[in-house]
Amino acid sequence: MKPMIPAIALLALALAACQAERAPADADAPQPGGSADAMANDPAAPPPLDQPPHDVPPATAPASGDINRAPDLGLVRMDGYGDMRFGMTADEARQAWGGEFKGVGDEGAGCYYLTPKWVDIPSDFAFMFENGKFVRYDVGTGREIAPGGGKVGMTADEIRDLYAGRLAETPHKYVEGGKYLRVDDNNGGQGKLVFATGKDGKVTSWRVGVPPQVDYVEGCS
Repeated sequence: MKPMIPAIALLALALAACQAERAPADADAPQPGGSADAMANDPAAPPPLDQPPHDVPPATAPASGDINRAPDLGLVRMDGYGDMRFGMTADEARQAWGGEFKGVGDEGAGCYYLTPKWVDIPSDFAFMFENGKFVRYDVGTGREIAPGGGKVGMTADEIRDLYAGRLAETPHKYVEGGKYLRVDDNNGGQGKLVFATGKDGKVTSWRVGVPPQVDYVEGCS
């Protein structure tokens, strides 16, 4: 009878070769289900699903709209409107506005108004100039929201709540039961905000400007 040891040895060698063929070529390569650190160290590994494959630039604000559109762009200020500032000359204001104005009244007079070209009713939106300087703007439509949140159509009580501690009241010069509600700039500036209410207690118009022009109740007339 022939010895069995050589046959057993050959069988062991064959099994070892088979297992070697099934082993990965690179023992250091990350395996499915491996750690995140292993994947991070492998430049060929795909990025995690919750991360973009490239740098994302920070969000930027959209470009500003055309200044010649209707006054719903949030440009109201206690010291002017948009890039226009109280105290600018008419030429400086035109340059800051960047669009066309229409005259309301005699520009050669001491006091007059200018309106953007898209304004059909001057009492809806207009800029006041006196002695050659921009001093006030008037709003008579609900499309524009005043600094602090007030607008045409609100009640006097709503205005009182919005501007609590900053508001002074005086009777309307022409409307029985109406009032003027005057608001100071909470940053200490010269600009003032004045709401006019009707006999029903609702805001009919408002204006922002510097004294004494902001308190003119008849505009330039």
